[in-house]
Parts: sequence; C-alpha cells; structure tokens
Amino acid sequence: MEAAAAGLVLLLCTSLLLNAVVFVHHRSLLPSGLSSASEIGGSCGLSWALQAAKEAEAVAAVDCSGHGRVFLDGVAGEDGRPGCECNRCFSGPDCSVRKPNCTADVASGDPLFLEPYWVRHAASSAVVISGWHRMSYTTTDRLYQSVELENHIRRLHRAVGNAVDGDKHIVFGTGSMQLVNALVHALSPDANAGSPPARVVATAPYYPNYRKQTVMFDGREYTWGGTTAGWAVNNASRNSTSTTGGGGLFIELVTSPNNPDALLHKPVLHGSAVISDRAYYWPHFTHIPEPADEDVMLFTMSKLTGHAGSRFGWALIRDARVAKRAYDYLEQTSYGVSRDTQLRMLGIVKIVLANLNVVDKDIFAFGHDVMRTRWRRLNAAVSRSRRFSLQKIRPQYCTYFKRLKPEPGNVSGDETAYAWVECEEEEDQDCYEALLKENIITRSGVRNEASSRYTRMSLLKSDDDFDVLMERVTELVNAEKYDAPGVSSWSELIYVD
Repeated sequence: MEAAAAGLVLLLCTSLLLNAVVFVHHRSLLPSGLSSASEIGGSCGLSWALQAAKEAEAVAAVDCSGHGRVFLDGVAGEDGRPGCECNRCFSGPDCSVRKPNCTADVASGDPLFLEPYWVRHAASSAVVISGWHRMSYTTTDRLYQSVELENHIRRLHRAVGNAVDGDKHIVFGTGSMQLVNALVHALSPDANAGSPPARVVATAPYYPNYRKQTVMFDGREYTWGGTTAGWAVNNASRNSTSTTGGGGLFIELVTSPNNPDALLHKPVLHGSAVISDRAYYWPHFTHIPEPADEDVMLFTMSKLTGHAGSRFGWALIRDARVAKRAYDYLEQTSYGVSRDTQLRMLGIVKIVLANLNVVDKDIFAFGHDVMRTRWRRLNAAVSRSRRFSLQKIRPQYCTYFKRLKPEPGNVSGDETAYAWVECEEEEDQDCYEALLKENIITRSGVRNEASSRYTRMSLLKSDDDFDVLMERVTELVNAEKYDAPGVSSWSELIYVD
C-alpha cells in the first residue's frame, strides 16, 4: 500500500512538473511575476495546490466496484474519510452488492450518462480553486459575469452551429430555471404601467416546472395562462398581442427539442413574446438542421455537459432592454452565478471546444453513441409489445455530424433524451401506474398536461439505471408475449440486442 501511495505521489509530481514546464515554455501567458517553475511554488513545482490535488486524486482512486462514487464532500465515516455513495440498485461499503428485484427509476432527467466521459478526461477537466479566488461580489469590469466564459460560450455555439450569437447579449443564470423566471419578468409589462399582467403559456405536453414556477411567483406582472390550445381559436385570426375580451400580452414558452416528447416545436400563438428553451439543442440529443436564431434562447450546462449540480445556464437575448431587465433581476435575486461555478464551467467549455471532432474525445460523439445504443435497445424491446409504443421522430440532416439523424431504418428515435411512452391497451388508462406495477418508475404525462395514457422515461441516467430499466422492460414484454396465443415456449422469447 505504501509503495502504491509513493508511486501515486511520484506520478502526480511528474505530471505537475510537466505542467510547470509547459507553463514556462509559454510564460508569455503567465502573469509578469511568474516567469519560471521555481517561482510558481515549492515541492513538485507547486505549493498550496499540491495538497488539494492529492486529496482529489485519493478520492478519485476509489472505484466503488464501478457502481458508485466517493466525493470530497461526502459524509465522513469513523476513519474520517468519505465513503462510497452507491447507485440506486447497489449497496455495501464498496457498492458491490446488487439489490434483488430492484425497481428501475427513470423519472428524473439527471444527466449521469455523461459521467464516464468526464472520468476519462479527469486530468484535463480538473480545476483547482484558491481560497482567495474571486472573493469580491463582482468580476472583471465590475460585472457579475466572467467575460472570458462568455467569449468561450460564443465560440462553442459557432463551432457547433446550433445558435446565432453575434447580435445577442448573454445573461448567466443559476441553471435555466432561474433564467426562465428572469426572462418572464423581463418580457412582462412593468407592474406600475397599468397594463394587465402577461399570460404565460405553453403547448402541451410541456415541461411542468414552467407552470409550477410561474404560479409560485404569480403577481402583478404576469400570471399562468394555461396551454396555448385554450387561446389558439381567438388568436388564429389576429397578429397582435392583445386578446379578444380582456387584452394582454402572451409570453409563450417553447421547448425545442421538447421535454418530454423530444420533438422540435415552434410557437403557436401569433404575436406572442417567445422564450425558446434550447436545453436539448445539441448534437448528442437531436439533429441540428440549422443554427437557432430566436429573439430569446435558453441553454444549460446540465444537458450540454451533464454538470447539473453546478447550476449554470445562459440566455442569448437579441433586445438590449430585455437583456438589461433580465440581468437586473439576476442581480437582485442572487448577485449572479457563483464565481466558483463560472471558473469551473470555463474549464469545462475549454475542454469541449478543444476536443470537437477529435476521435474518441468529442463529447457530442460520445453522447450520441450512448444515446443511440440506449434507444436501439429500448426500441428493440418495445417494438415487440402490443401494450406500449414510443414516439416517432422524422429523420433530418444534422449539420454537425453531416448525416441524417435518426439514421434510415431507425425512424423511431436515435439519441433523444426521453422515451415518450404511450399505453395502447384499453385497460392501461394510466400508463404511469401500469409501469409502476412492473417496478418501473416514470414521470406521468398528466404532469405535462397530456393524457394519462402517456408517461416519460428518462434515458439520461447512469448505465446502472438504464441496465435495470432494460431488465424490467424485457421482463414486461416477454411476459406479454408469453401470455399471447401462439407462443408455446420460452425459447421463442429470446431477446436480441
């Protein structure tokens, strides 16, 4: 054990010294006071950073049998060290014990499918933060936003080709949900202007937190107006923003690709102010036919890179007045996004940019392969069922991968984030309950103001979560076929991946 520890320290020192040499070679990039390796620090070319690196490396070295993680901020055991935090269906000190008959939980959109990518790129994506990093309320030029992070986000959109940024302002938020309300506020009439409150609407099925959050902050500026279907008839014959009988502005929330059905959506109401949620408009979730160019667009790091816990999102806003109102809202509610988060996200975006189109390193290629494999396995199982079906997605050309997506012959989906499941049988009036009885936890379509015959399965969670889902789905479909006429033996129920 001591020999292994010594070897780890030697390897770490070698790596850190190599980095120091690189810095010296490019010393023009360093502050004027740091021009040589000896000036950077002491042992191994570093001083205060070394201990932090050793602690992070020690935690990362624990594999938890491949079914869990140890985190620096995990609960400490009797030895004073954090222990393994196991995935849902595993237990034990090292997460090696598989729980029998475990329920598949695919309700949430927790993007852990990208965790293996960052494990592979641990060295390049690590960030060491000093104790005095950005202690002030503000950053460069007395702003609450990192200018360098903004520059790299713009570079990323241009490189991927999924959004036009040149004529737009960028506003950071603590995840896209904070930005949603900031933008609703920014697009609403001033509470003191005497205008009626704006009506916030969405087309079903929609992301349920739009309704929850709007109702929570309901006030003089805006109110939840329900689904667009309730206003479409009066709206169809006009191109203004006033409604027949009452007046008022519509603020329409449009998610494209949509959560939960993964389809590309457009605004429904004429003349409405539109907030385009583009969280999933990246090549690992959908085809990118052209750069999005709406007046207000939302993006989030949770779906781009999987860093949901960092709580970072941004909006691209064409109108300077709207951007200013959104920025002021964020200033008053949180003084902007954590500076520590912005530093970490800068490092992450740099890695994504550096690895674009690089074999075995491109995060979009990695994510696409994971999503495609999962969809094909799920489609193969569900296609044998008479009880359940999945949404159909029309193939379109993707400018990033330069090919049709979904691929021909796989029209039921390729790498979308969610399976929008429909229960076909008369007795399955509540699809969520039908699957829950089979030990599969989903998210009921009722939450999206859709029929109870629909429910959402997340394909974004960990490999363990997806494997358990496939076990439960395969058992469910096999039992269905076994009970059907003409099936006489288990040999006819072999599942082929």
